[in-house]
Amino acid sequence: MRKLMWLTLGFGLACALCAYWLGNGTVLALAAFAGAVCLGIRQRRLSRLGLLVLGLAAGCAWFSVFHMWFLAPVISLDTQKQPAEICAQYYSSPTKYGCSVPGRMHYQGKSYAVYVYLDGDQPICPGDTLSGTFRFRVTVPGGEEEATYHRGDGVFLLAYQVDEVTCTPSQSLSWREYPAILRKEAGEILEQTFPEDTAPFAKALLLGDTEDLDYETDTNLKISGIRHIAAVSGLHVSILFALLSLVTFRKSFLTALLGFPLLLLFAATAGFTPSVNRACIMSGLMLLAQLFRKEYDGPTALSFAALCMLAANPLVITSVGFQLSAGSVAGIYCFSPSVRKWMYGVLPTVKGWRGKLIGWLVASVSVSLGALVFTTPLCAVYFGTVSLIGVVTNLLTLWMISGIFYGILAVCLMGQIFMPGASVLAKMLALPIRLVLTIADFLAGVPLSAVYTRSWYIMAWLVFVYVLLILFLLGKNRKPALLAGCACLGLCIALLASWVEPLLYHTGLTVLDVGQGQCILLQSKGKTFLVDCGGDSDTRTADIAAQTLLSQGISRLDGMILTHTDIDHAGGMEHLLSRVNTDLLILPPVPVEAEVSEGKKVLYAADNLKLSFDGGEITVYGSVSTEKSNENSLCVLFETENCAILITGDRGSFGEQMLLRNADLPDVDILIAGHHGSKNSTGEALLQTVRPEIVCISAGRDNPYGHPAPELLKRLEDFGCQIYRTDLQGDIVIRR
Repeated sequence: MRKLMWLTLGFGLACALCAYWLGNGTVLALAAFAGAVCLGIRQRRLSRLGLLVLGLAAGCAWFSVFHMWFLAPVISLDTQKQPAEICAQYYSSPTKYGCSVPGRMHYQGKSYAVYVYLDGDQPICPGDTLSGTFRFRVTVPGGEEEATYHRGDGVFLLAYQVDEVTCTPSQSLSWREYPAILRKEAGEILEQTFPEDTAPFAKALLLGDTEDLDYETDTNLKISGIRHIAAVSGLHVSILFALLSLVTFRKSFLTALLGFPLLLLFAATAGFTPSVNRACIMSGLMLLAQLFRKEYDGPTALSFAALCMLAANPLVITSVGFQLSAGSVAGIYCFSPSVRKWMYGVLPTVKGWRGKLIGWLVASVSVSLGALVFTTPLCAVYFGTVSLIGVVTNLLTLWMISGIFYGILAVCLMGQIFMPGASVLAKMLALPIRLVLTIADFLAGVPLSAVYTRSWYIMAWLVFVYVLLILFLLGKNRKPALLAGCACLGLCIALLASWVEPLLYHTGLTVLDVGQGQCILLQSKGKTFLVDCGGDSDTRTADIAAQTLLSQGISRLDGMILTHTDIDHAGGMEHLLSRVNTDLLILPPVPVEAEVSEGKKVLYAADNLKLSFDGGEITVYGSVSTEKSNENSLCVLFETENCAILITGDRGSFGEQMLLRNADLPDVDILIAGHHGSKNSTGEALLQTVRPEIVCISAGRDNPYGHPAPELLKRLEDFGCQIYRTDLQGDIVIRR
């Protein structure tokens, strides 16, 4: 049955190629199928390579069929405005501009999952019907805008309210709505029974609902390497499966009788996420193997589960959850036995409780290391973080998770009949939850608990480690100590290069790609200042800024300046300051809704300020008035021995005129375009005065404001400026 593994590997590779690069893949399918036939004829049987190529052909062919039959109709809806009826599948949740709700609609005889975005924050329940005119956007390649992560979850349409939308309450609930109601009730019980500091973690552990996890806790879990316990995955299904086996006394028929509906209910309650679907399918195969007294083969079960999911939705290959889930299990099957064998050969053989302790240690370390082999590069690419302390954190915490999970289940069941008893149990469970969070917090604060791939040196080190791993696996005389030593030496060199490189230049400017917002790093001879911290997402902006700083060994800023308090300039500040300290905080003279003063020197720049440092100075030009407006943005002039940089915030032509009237500005080398490239900013008067060589524009891709404006770009070209844009080039890094 291992032949299925090679077939599935080819099928998945084909889906990835088609999803990311090659469109519907018809030509590739034909070519791969011809190659598989030729290999089969030549070898008179299908070898591993033949099965791989055959899977590639089948995957490309199926992707083509799926694209024409299921995706092409919704692609034709892209950017269209038309009336529709959408049945809500869950409760509405608030957004910045209204609310959103997952739903399902019928189009051309097919049923599609769709996310609906409404202007008002109205309560919507499962089964309610939304009727009105919507503007549709597809989440798959082929639309006018970039594909989104929704496609991996099987959601191929986003619907935005255009006119008035009518919500018709459901008259009767179908069986499809009950898992959503159960999920809602469970979440409410946990909120009512658990203390405030532990309820978000309890909801995340049982339901995968991380919305209420605060940024600092979520970050600690990521850095310490146990973020996976807060996202419902195979770990949770295995814990549930162990409980089921215990309750049924391992009787195969009774376990199967209760197991299949329980797995289906759990997957539905968790929202049929890819990681849960994979784990439930594999657990179902294990139930069948026990029932029919057949051998259960893990790699074959994983292959079958992946093949079923790819057949249902080839775009699930783009889901981060699917990749991490399948990668972790594949790593455990491929590498954990070898690690376990090596550890038993190194550790002493003892009996009694010490032998059991060593056995537990070996099993835990081998599973953790095996899971990391394939998930580490995925985390590096998607999250920019490589946890170096994850194995230790897992050893210290995972033994508690099963008990906590069972306790949370008990709280939910007891809460249905006796809330006071559920509250008492929840308060008892709060103690181990706090212990887990405390361990994560402590280990996340350990120096070098994680490294960040915002540094190319760290990325190069990671590639180097995997090249070493491949050579190690191919070699005959394997020496794990040599592999570990080379990896550690490479990490030391990469860290040293990351920390020293910014110190080699008189001036450093980094305009971070934070979408439609602004976050600018100014550096000179070991001094580091940050101007603004806001973008499309507050948490993502804080992550980008923190990872950029920490990858250079900077855990404390010499100063942070907010040009004004709009969310696209200041939204990520509070999150960032929970990870990186600052000696000085310069704010505009308007109220700031954040706790920023504790342990920091805070200056409100009603007047001009000047800060001198070795080899340069910063001048902050104060607001025109205390009113909150773009024209009152603080302006920053950063001057070093060989470079002058001017930042004008969101000031328009009026604010720029006031700046020119109140300040004697020099010629500058670099100008940050005002208001993300608005046509009314960075006017001729300012350009004529400061005559910049380079203009950097911080703007989001496909932003609704049309930034940067064509009028501005033409104006900059007329002045002979070199133009760099975050929406085109990503991060802008200039060293002098």
